[in-house]
Amino acid sequence: MGTDLHVPLGRNRKTGSRRPGVLRLGRIAASLCLFAIGGFSLYTAFRGDGLERAKSPAAEQAATQASGKAPTTAADQAADGMPRADPRSGANVEQMITGDGSVVTKYSPRPRDGSGPVLVDAMQIGQDPRMAAQPNEALLEDTAFGRLPIVGPDGRRPMDQYARPSSGARGIRIAIVVSGLGLSQTGTQRAIAELPEEITLAFAASGNSLQRWMQEARRGGHEILLQVPLEPFDYPANDPGPETLLTSKPVARNIENLHKAMGEITNYTGIMNYLGGRFLSDPAAMEPVMRDIGKRGLLFLDDGTSAQSKTATVAKGTELPYAFADLQLDGQLDLGAILKKLDELERIARKNGQAIGIASAFDESVDAIAKWSEEASMRGIEIVGVAALSNDPRSP
Repeated sequence: MGTDLHVPLGRNRKTGSRRPGVLRLGRIAASLCLFAIGGFSLYTAFRGDGLERAKSPAAEQAATQASGKAPTTAADQAADGMPRADPRSGANVEQMITGDGSVVTKYSPRPRDGSGPVLVDAMQIGQDPRMAAQPNEALLEDTAFGRLPIVGPDGRRPMDQYARPSSGARGIRIAIVVSGLGLSQTGTQRAIAELPEEITLAFAASGNSLQRWMQEARRGGHEILLQVPLEPFDYPANDPGPETLLTSKPVARNIENLHKAMGEITNYTGIMNYLGGRFLSDPAAMEPVMRDIGKRGLLFLDDGTSAQSKTATVAKGTELPYAFADLQLDGQLDLGAILKKLDELERIARKNGQAIGIASAFDESVDAIAKWSEEASMRGIEIVGVAALSNDPRSP
């Protein structure tokens, strides 16, 4: 290379004196730096920093339902180990996350999987027909005499909860009550098995296996009553049984005996007298008893056998829902005679718009009522539970 100082700068310089590889290496290094910065930014964006928003209970529940698994808690299990069904079960759950990160959940019905029996919580969703044999826990109180009916916190009464639904039509309505269930095992079994579900069944408080029979009756769709022994005119020659309510007993003792009877079963709409001509004719003895029955959200059915009964007068004074039977159907135990009485009951209903008939759980009575009920429906008669025909102070 020459050393002429007079050569202009930049002249005679060799082209390509820079090495191309150096430039490419610089560009690669710069790109790697950009990738590293971008990757770090993504990492910090998605990294948990302990400040994530906690899921709301609704979102957690929706996520649990979407996964098909529900958390198991003590409240989810019945006392007998059966799972407790949630009122919202049986739904397809679809979730969508919006732009702001909130979760939108859509529920739609789906068939249940049928994986086994569940206990439907009647207290939350009202009494499910499949669980009619189980009481609404909100309508019971624990006492020394057993679990007694009460009005619920929301004002719901046992007579409303356990009443058999009716159509609400303004046609001819008849209630038929078959009483004395629990006194005869075979008679009780036959009545529950063969009587139409529209027939109201009354259980004697002194009967046997009442809890079992009550559950079978309720599963069969029957409305039920509880029969309480009351003092007849010829007591003690005619004794209704132990713990009979007597006009000669103190009020506290009669209330105690009433509560003992009430504690035998649950799921009944009201109380019906077993005998009781003398007791029903004494307003002083009746008033505290009827007041207690009404306070517990029950009705009282008078079987109509005592001409001296003061039921209507006392019931109106205590705002007790009540009803009277119009006809005793089986005073003569003969199939033909009972059918004639049922026809008479129909004539009363056609005249007054409604009627109530009473019978006992004899074979002849069960046969006649089953036969007549089937024919009556073809004549436009609606057979209803006795609660539908009661005189209720709450009714408009």
